[in-house]
Amino acid sequence: MKILHVVVLLLIALFNPVSKVMASPNIIMVFIDDMGWGDFSCFGNKEVQTPNADRLAKEGIRFSQFYVNSPICSPSRCALVTGQYPYRWKINSFLNNRADNERRGVANWLDPKAPTLARILQQNGYATGHFGKWHLGGQRDVDNAPPISNYGFDDSLTNFEGMGKKILPLTMKPGENKPGRIWADAERLGKPVIWMQRSEITSGFVSAAIPFIDQASKDKKPFYINLWPDDVHSPFWPPVEKWAKDKRGMYLAVLKEMDRQLGKLFDHIRNTPALRDNTIILVCSDNGPEPGAGSAGPFRGTKGTLYEGGTRSPLIVWAPGLMDKEKVGMHNETSVFAAFDLVPSLITLAKIPAPANIKFDGENLAPVLLGKSVGSRSNPIMWRRPPDRKTMPPSQERLPDLCIREGDWKLLCEYDGSLPQLYNLSLDRAETVNLATKHPDRANNLAKALLEWNKSMPADNGPALGKEHKVQAKEKNSKN
Repeated sequence: MKILHVVVLLLIALFNPVSKVMASPNIIMVFIDDMGWGDFSCFGNKEVQTPNADRLAKEGIRFSQFYVNSPICSPSRCALVTGQYPYRWKINSFLNNRADNERRGVANWLDPKAPTLARILQQNGYATGHFGKWHLGGQRDVDNAPPISNYGFDDSLTNFEGMGKKILPLTMKPGENKPGRIWADAERLGKPVIWMQRSEITSGFVSAAIPFIDQASKDKKPFYINLWPDDVHSPFWPPVEKWAKDKRGMYLAVLKEMDRQLGKLFDHIRNTPALRDNTIILVCSDNGPEPGAGSAGPFRGTKGTLYEGGTRSPLIVWAPGLMDKEKVGMHNETSVFAAFDLVPSLITLAKIPAPANIKFDGENLAPVLLGKSVGSRSNPIMWRRPPDRKTMPPSQERLPDLCIREGDWKLLCEYDGSLPQLYNLSLDRAETVNLATKHPDRANNLAKALLEWNKSMPADNGPALGKEHKVQAKEKNSKN
């Protein structure tokens, strides 16, 4: 009888469509543009509330020591797509026009030969879609970049920085009765084009993603989607009736509106029984905030810098049907990991064997994402500054070229290891006290590892551009 009982259970599992769905979780990756660590109200924002993000955190897990792999857009996205350091693919700064890419030693687009999470999932039965900003090829005068589908996506809808069908922005200010158009020349990068008020574009991406999700469910296929809004990147275009008087106020108005529009997607998953218990939603930012707009919370630095404010991102993981019930609502302040770790982690959660022909720089931290562990990655995380960011406004201070975090320790230095800055982040998360002279052996060892790593990566024009800046600064000072 026991054997018969086991056989019956196996047959039920085999032919029950719910069981089939449960075998492979759905995955939604929300990657927000230029949002600071401290901008969600669940991460400390007291100026506005972000109730939809906060509810995800309450029903999931939020992480305080999560990083992205670059303090600027395109390389950060590259790491999230590939599971590797973006420097391997010469995506070292934001992708711009051809001349500027050449000046900085940056590729015009991500090589389609690069590994991608979407392609791996697609090859294993997932429906895959990209909805939102791309910025990994197809922008300005780079009009022959590969289509987004070449990277493993069944469907896509992007903005002015990607090839293929897209949403382009209409703009309205108080007192105007006719909208303007920006990025109109991007129509040549792919059609059809939907023109939509800039303040509503996130809802446009959400409205495209939901039917894709529903079709995948109808086809009994698990899905993976990128939902990458180009909010809250400047220029800021909140609804006309929510216009503010200053930069921070405009930013907060856009942030609040983005949260409201994303809520439609979150509610659709939450309110659909077939999706609610077997979907993972991840929400984070691609880099730190623009100066004067978003907030990095207690951290030093902004977008474009290797200080914590440039590379540390809020992360919320929502998967209440897959997490330990006692871990729901948890605040993980311990685990140290980065965006490139999400790729091998999500492959594991999708129950797909690790591809034998791909060597990820990211590590598998799947148990951490579901609250089954508070571990961290075993290897350090390393960064190289964008080649064109030796300084950042408004301070114009000279910025370090390289950075490494290992355990509680973080070291920043020049390309040759000089001018070391050493911080113990467990005691000084704001990076205020340089301990390099107090702990010279630790500083030297970290610098040695960092320089060896940097040498192993394809070079960009950062050193030359840094010297150029130094000469310009010297000439300016002599005139003063």
